[in-house]
Amino acid sequence: MTLWKTDSIENNTLQNLIEKFTVGNDPQLDQTLVPYDVDASIAHAEGLASIHILNVLELKKIIQALEDIKALHAKSHFPITQAQEDCHTAIEDFLVEKLGDTGKKIHTGRSRNDQVLVAMRLWERDTIDQIIYSTKELALVFISFASKYEFMPMPGFTHTQIAMPSSIGMWAGSISEMLLLNIEALTDFRKTLNRSPLGSAAGFGVGFNLPREEMAQSLGFDGCLQVALTSQNMRGKIEADFVSQLVSLSATLAHFANDLVWFSSSPFQFFDVAPELTTGSSIMPQKRNLDPAELLRGSHSHMLGHECSLRNLSSHLISGYHRDLQLSKEPTMKAVNLIQSMLEIAQALIENIMPNEEALIKAFTPEIFAADKANTLVKKGVPFRKAYLQVKKDLSDIKPMTKAEILENLKCKTHLGASGNLGLDLLRQRLTNS
Repeated sequence: MTLWKTDSIENNTLQNLIEKFTVGNDPQLDQTLVPYDVDASIAHAEGLASIHILNVLELKKIIQALEDIKALHAKSHFPITQAQEDCHTAIEDFLVEKLGDTGKKIHTGRSRNDQVLVAMRLWERDTIDQIIYSTKELALVFISFASKYEFMPMPGFTHTQIAMPSSIGMWAGSISEMLLLNIEALTDFRKTLNRSPLGSAAGFGVGFNLPREEMAQSLGFDGCLQVALTSQNMRGKIEADFVSQLVSLSATLAHFANDLVWFSSSPFQFFDVAPELTTGSSIMPQKRNLDPAELLRGSHSHMLGHECSLRNLSSHLISGYHRDLQLSKEPTMKAVNLIQSMLEIAQALIENIMPNEEALIKAFTPEIFAADKANTLVKKGVPFRKAYLQVKKDLSDIKPMTKAEILENLKCKTHLGASGNLGLDLLRQRLTNS
């Protein structure tokens, strides 16, 4: 029987239909939240003990039982039934069964509303730390790749047309800096996440003088969300903001994937890819398809879908809790799982490709040096616009360059961020400090 029922109607068809629909897949999703709800329950129990709702012995028994739950869960031996609806009820049922009336005290001064909020917040904080770490690792791989091939020529494109000389170092360095910007944004957003909703109950506070700040600090939060109603009003919205940060990261990964799809394709052949990265065709024996990169690119649209779902879910509700908000859990968890997979695949891709120097240099057709030729005239005193028109008029006069000349062209551009001075050590230092 569910926590909130006062009677049992086990065979009522309509009641069973409603229960199945309202519970949904929460018992499965909440397996992720069990250890976090346990930690929050320990903090809550300690708060209750500080205001003498629990005595020392009761607190000790509750904490031990909660630790037992965590141990059972680690072995996949802590089930959550449909009748229990969620991990919060499953945990309370365990405490009551094991401790009797002492277990019944745990729900004093709280609601399942603030239980799910704090469990989600703790899980989100853990996952954002994992994502930041993985993104740093990936960014460092890109910096190493950029350093290894810093001066290997690569044509730069504008409007999907060959434009100016660039390098593999500049291309990979730009991806690493994009990832760094994502890391900085995620790190800033972590501060928003790190406020505890514990003690806000259903969103209107309780009739007990709970030590909310102390409870928050014991869970590693910077403090608590001050006004009780804020905790409920932020539900769904903060998940949407969290996933928005992940969407931005997925856009960076999709950008890399799209580049790789095109630059490794037969018209370009800028990169050779390890055979293990490719799949085949059911009809064309010769095909080696870079499907992981294509799916990495396509996964960004799924990330956008998760964000859109969360935005719409939480944007039309009046202040307070609504059951709609239960649906914020799944898209958030799916987005986290997907971005973690995307980061793994992106790292596998960059670690298993190699620039094709011959194809890259071959792509340096004479017109790629047009802007450089105009700049050479400027250095001789010719006004830029006049130099521009002069070169534009005589594009056929631009001569192709040898490999050595291309390398010199790249190295002679020495302002910060140019091909001769990418500042990769500065990027690495920024990553270390982020």
